[in-house]
Amino acid sequence: MPPTLDIPLLFTTRIIRMFCYGFLAVILALYLAESGFSEAQIGLLFTLTLAGDAVVSLWLTTHADKFGRKQTLLIGALLMLAAGIAFVFTKNFLLLVIAATLGVISPNDKEIGPFLAVEQASLTQIIPDRLRTQLFAWYNLGGSFSSAIGALAGGWLAQLLQAAAWTARDSYRYILTGYAVGGLLIAILFLQISPAIEAHSENNQTKKILGLHQSRKVVFKLSFFFALDAFAGGLIVQSMIAYWFHVRFGVDSGILGAIFFGANILAGISALLAAKIAEKFGLINTMVFTHIPSNILLILVPLMPSLPLAIGILLLRFSISQMDVPTRQSYTMAVVAPDERSAAAGVTAIARSVGASISPALTGIMFSIPALVSAPFFICGGLKIVYDLLLWREFSQVKTPEEK
Repeated sequence: MPPTLDIPLLFTTRIIRMFCYGFLAVILALYLAESGFSEAQIGLLFTLTLAGDAVVSLWLTTHADKFGRKQTLLIGALLMLAAGIAFVFTKNFLLLVIAATLGVISPNDKEIGPFLAVEQASLTQIIPDRLRTQLFAWYNLGGSFSSAIGALAGGWLAQLLQAAAWTARDSYRYILTGYAVGGLLIAILFLQISPAIEAHSENNQTKKILGLHQSRKVVFKLSFFFALDAFAGGLIVQSMIAYWFHVRFGVDSGILGAIFFGANILAGISALLAAKIAEKFGLINTMVFTHIPSNILLILVPLMPSLPLAIGILLLRFSISQMDVPTRQSYTMAVVAPDERSAAAGVTAIARSVGASISPALTGIMFSIPALVSAPFFICGGLKIVYDLLLWREFSQVKTPEEK
């Protein structure tokens, strides 16, 4: 297959995968609650899900450039399929923990598993530097739009099935089946990828740690900051925000799907705008100075006295919240050596997964205490602002090749 088809193939797998994440995220916490689990158990399960993802993805991504990027992507797709099947067929908490820990199940509409790291490295391999940020912006736009459509479809499908006399739990299981089918589809597409995406082998005798050599210091430093950001973000994963709206305002699954459809559409547009802003102001400045206002808006969400105002502030927040994503991805790929890209993307992504894996359990506990039900929004927004300021102080003078 000609290498020129690798870009549309990688975009297609991203779109299918993000549809599945959005499809599932709106109903996952509701499904677990219908299966008899408490808020604390749901939070713990999400924590273990993200922790397991961190361990599995760390091994896969730090070996991808040597083992093969195509094979790594295929393994991730099969893990997604397996986890979806497990969640459909059991409500035993221990078995769900095992499936969530070893498989790829998404409690959020955000990317999990080894996919993002390896796809970023693969795309960077086959495009020039000057197009990298713009391509990543379109890549994130496609993912956000697909996630938005998935959230809308998942929420309304569950509601329509329940209106047709399905039980709530059975309607959610139907959506989980769709998630598993998505894993199978992307596995088939990954089989079509060409060898052009693979890292060029280099006779580099430098000792590697986690697949890194000359870029190790900068990657570890970025990983620390990204872990802080992800820990904060893990306090309000989309499933938990959906659950908060359900508890606070009594919102049903169809309306929740519509809310997150709008949120993800706006997030996708914000990611696309980021490329243009970064051309003028630089990647780090774009990351930081669009992220701070979005987190101030996040803090305001639980302070709103009515549902329309809370939705309005949330949507306004999403309209600028993703400008740091393509710029962050592009920056990471730009400041490392070509044969470290999968490892660098993997290590920084795993740092984010580790950071995010701790916080859902804390949110579950806070949600179970009426006086603390809105605390995750305040803590998340505050920590993310701290992250922004630390990142700017440390990296504002470290320029990428195209910025130099």
